[in-house]
Amino acid sequence: MGRLKVRTATPARAPRAGCAGDNDTPVFSIGEVATRLDVSVQVLRLYEQRGLILVRKGAGGQRCYSESDIERLECIRAAITEHKISIEGIRRLQSLVPCWEHIQCSARQRRNCPAYLTPTGGCWAHPERSAVCRQADCRQCDVYRLSSNCDTIKAFIRRTVSHSHQSPHKDNQS
Repeated sequence: MGRLKVRTATPARAPRAGCAGDNDTPVFSIGEVATRLDVSVQVLRLYEQRGLILVRKGAGGQRCYSESDIERLECIRAAITEHKISIEGIRRLQSLVPCWEHIQCSARQRRNCPAYLTPTGGCWAHPERSAVCRQADCRQCDVYRLSSNCDTIKAFIRRTVSHSHQSPHKDNQS
């Protein structure tokens, strides 16, 4: 399978009213992102509902997107349109990202972690999160951030899996 092609993002601009102004700061409304990606607003809401993206809400509850969010959405769109991967297929692929290895969960923690136990989406998509992740902001987690870039996710998985094979697991930790 070839590399995913991702369109280059347009330059950032001044914040829109109601949304905050860097690559991780949400400045684009859902309508602006839909137009930019040539999709409907309903498609973006579907991606959010299915756990493919974490969306921030600005004043008044409107959805706001950052350049990083748009990069993630471009990767999702390329997987769907160019590689014919379904939304469910993307969710399953995201579930394969070994977050438990990256944050070094013990065997006991894994037994209680829905991301480890079920192949239904990335760890950030589970409403019930493990104790390790419960207080964390998934948007700031390397697992979520690195899985948004089509070019880095494979390297991220390799690095995480390679690291787990080099160091013994501490399965008896609590």
